[in-house]
Amino acid sequence: MATFNNTILEDFHDVWVFCEQRQGKLMPTDFELISEGRKLADELGVKLYGILLGDNVEGIAKELGGYGADGVIVCESPLLKEYTTDAYTDVICQVVEQRKPEAFLIGATNIGRDLGPRCAARLHTGLCADCTHLDVDMGIYKNFLKESSTLPEARIEATNTALVLGKPHDVSRDLKMTRPAFGGHLMASIICPRFRPTMATVRPGVMKKAEFNQAKADACEIIKPEFELKAETLKTKVLSVEKAAKKLVDLIGADVIVSIGRGASSDVEKAMAMAQELADALGGGVVGSSRALVDAGFMTADRQVGQTGKTVHPKIYVALGISGAIQHVAGMQDSECIIAVNKNETAPIFDVADYGICGDLFKVTPMLIEAVNAEKAKK
Repeated sequence: MATFNNTILEDFHDVWVFCEQRQGKLMPTDFELISEGRKLADELGVKLYGILLGDNVEGIAKELGGYGADGVIVCESPLLKEYTTDAYTDVICQVVEQRKPEAFLIGATNIGRDLGPRCAARLHTGLCADCTHLDVDMGIYKNFLKESSTLPEARIEATNTALVLGKPHDVSRDLKMTRPAFGGHLMASIICPRFRPTMATVRPGVMKKAEFNQAKADACEIIKPEFELKAETLKTKVLSVEKAAKKLVDLIGADVIVSIGRGASSDVEKAMAMAQELADALGGGVVGSSRALVDAGFMTADRQVGQTGKTVHPKIYVALGISGAIQHVAGMQDSECIIAVNKNETAPIFDVADYGICGDLFKVTPMLIEAVNAEKAKK
């Protein structure tokens, strides 16, 4: 750390993405972040690199190039085969000190939420956790504010500087990191003006994966930096990996999601059964939930859609008895087709729905199931 000065901002270049692998397989979040990192690197006019740790993982690295990475920094060691906080933090910080990235993105997975703060503390830099939006270019960022905030346009247009230690600071090259605050009731944009790298953990599912390009994958550069890692310096050792028997719901990867909300609280079990039947009829979908039912203990957290839950992009999203609070809408508004059922004709969910039905979900849902099955029978 003696030769590493993270306050000389001009020494730092390029965007990095931590690419998580488990048992030699890249995680879906890697491709989302590489795709988003490509956009940020282009705005900054720098290169994009993935950093991949593990044992004998070089063979999977080039796939990241297909989603936009110029190169992948591969760190291999038997001590990195399974994730441990101290080993991964040690190696990443060594390589960061050598190559000095300007921005460093990490998925807000269980591993990422553990790794990100450890690296930030070791590198004496800032970290914005659980981001849902990232920008560098001021024009793009201002358009985002106009579409997604209630700030007056005059104030948005004047957003070019920030006060840092009492002095004006030009934010045009800073990474603008937006995340939910106060339980999702507010959105906050955060910058790290004094230190590098700027670090952010990014919520899985919020960034869109680019199309895979085989030519770019073939051209991806593999970089193998020097680092030092000794078993005797590590305080933890993975003896075995045991998979839990409990199967969690994969909302992020689902093409069809049928979510139930407060309107189902009179009989959640019945509503959930109907929602699953409708999801199956529409093509092997899954059942999601609004925060209201999770907070009430009716549904588990892995089913929650919204700012404080999962952000999803299914082909079909059906909202049963969900009013459409902004926190929920933020997690599903990019769905290809949104169908809403609610007794209240003025419910905000109808503002984002492609198709809206004003009625009792317990009466409407069986009719939807019957109609879907009838159409399938015709074909």
